[in-house]
Formats: sequence, C-alpha cells, structure tokens
Amino acid sequence: MNFDALIIGGGASGMSCALVLGSAQHKAYAQGKEIGIIMHQKASHLQTALFNNVLGLKPGTLGKDILEQGKQQLTSLYPHVTQIEKEKVKAVIPNASGAFTVETNKNSYHTKIVVIAVGYTNLFTIKGFENYIAPHPKAMAKKQRIWLKNKDHKITDNLYVAGTLAGWRSQFSIAAGSGAQVATDILTVWNDGNHTKVHDKLTV
Repeated sequence: MNFDALIIGGGASGMSCALVLGSAQHKAYAQGKEIGIIMHQKASHLQTALFNNVLGLKPGTLGKDILEQGKQQLTSLYPHVTQIEKEKVKAVIPNASGAFTVETNKNSYHTKIVVIAVGYTNLFTIKGFENYIAPHPKAMAKKQRIWLKNKDHKITDNLYVAGTLAGWRSQFSIAAGSGAQVATDILTVWNDGNHTKVHDKLTV
C-alpha cells in the first residue's frame, strides 16, 4: 500500500499527528492524500499513566483509556486515515526518489513522508536510524533514554520524529503538541510552503 504520510507509533504524539492530518481532509492541498498510522501501543507509557494535571482532561483519566479512545476518535471522525494494527516496524529504508519503504514483520509500505513517534527507551530497534541515535538531552542519564537527532522535528527531508523521541520531556501535553506540530509542518509542505494549521470553529 502507498501513502503520502505514514506515522509509526500510536501513542500521544502519533495519534495527535494523525488527528491533525486527518482533520485537513477538506482542504484543497490535502484532498486525496493517503495517510496511515501503524498503531504501536503495547509499549506506550500511556498504558500505565494517570492524568490529574492535563488541561482538558478530567482528573483521574487513565492513559490506557486515551489509547483506546484515540483510536475510536480517528475511526469516527477521520476514517480515511488507515489504522494498521498488530504490526511491528522493522526498518525504514530511503529510496532514490526521496520516499521510503517501511518494512514490518508482516508487510512493506511505500510512503513519501515518515513520522516516527515511538517511545524513547534504549530498546529502540528500528533499522535505518543508527546514525541519528544519541543520549536524550532532557532525561536523566541513568535511565538511558535516547532521541533521534533532528532540527524542529525534522531528521532529514521527508523524515520527521515526534514526542519524547524528538528530544522532548515525557509529559503528555508536550508529546501531543509535538505530534500536532509535525502534522502542521507536513500540511505546510502539502500547501506549497504556506504556513498551515487546521482549526474547527463553531458556526453562528
């Protein structure tokens, strides 16, 4: 299957990125764009998270519930965003065209843009990023966290990283915002470099 943008990771940053990209479906620059997300969630820190200090979330909200609700939100609002379940990404391979092949344990996908939005532990095993891995700049050294070296979320052309793996601290609102930022950067590319964001507004 071919994509215009494929997100790897179904946690806070990955799903936030997918929601913003999906919400641009009626914009001329985004019409017909194929968007996918490989829903890595099993190792997400949201599985054990409890939220009392996040604006807009009811105190006592569980991270595991956000994971499930996020998938449902994507399905109900933006069904054109393809959710790929129960696949583990093995490698991201650049092509001569500037696009990428994403290989999982079950399939291969071709995509023009990749967003990597998985966790920042040193158990990161996706091939293709060996030259970008470094100790995380905003985590305690003893935890052996990593990041993928980038500038404003961009690793190289058409390759982005979001969330804690982009070098941000492990805070839900930060990770979600990071994913949204990457989405608006991609939308800006699709919109011929014109700075772009997507808002829903009440109609009066």
